[in-house]
Amino acid sequence: MPELSNLLAYGLISLGMVLTPGPNMIYLISRSICQGRMAGLISLGGVALGFVVYMLCAALGITALVLAVPYAYDALRLGGALYLLYLAWQAVKPGGRSPFQVRDLPKDSPRKLFTMGFVTNLLNPKVAVMYLSLLPQFIDPAGHGSVLAQSIVLGSTQIVISVSVNALIAVMAGSIATFLARKPVWQTVQRWLMGTVLAGLAMRMTVEG
Repeated sequence: MPELSNLLAYGLISLGMVLTPGPNMIYLISRSICQGRMAGLISLGGVALGFVVYMLCAALGITALVLAVPYAYDALRLGGALYLLYLAWQAVKPGGRSPFQVRDLPKDSPRKLFTMGFVTNLLNPKVAVMYLSLLPQFIDPAGHGSVLAQSIVLGSTQIVISVSVNALIAVMAGSIATFLARKPVWQTVQRWLMGTVLAGLAMRMTVEG
């Protein structure tokens, strides 16, 4: 088991990441608005499967990395920080688009919805950074048991948080989109809030070894 403080910290970062607009959120919201809540939840099933694949691959890879090249964490840490800064800029740049703005999409079958959710998550660079750059920093190979076990516990925590939040977003996407359409200032507030959180996380990753 990872240390409780590490587990809580990773959970908070996972929450901050899932609340940041990215490919998964945009796809789920678009499907929920255009095709209904059930379509969004079916798509979320594919996203969840993608998380499991990432978790298992990262857990096995991190285990090998810890044993072979511990100093590679610095490269992963700095790479993750740079990507978080990129996400922060995407959130606040002029002309940025809120994920809750309505998009017109054709209706898809449940099978295609699930498959597209799965593929969208596998191709999501934010998830890759989450597992390859952030996860290793919360693993203590010396004093808290198997690196593989710690990786799976941390990864499972991230999956539970991400699926729960995304399910809530998928169910409420239509209501949120209507609210933001009536009060566009909140779109700007949401974008700047997420950008600030991401930039803060990037700075923390940069200065802490």
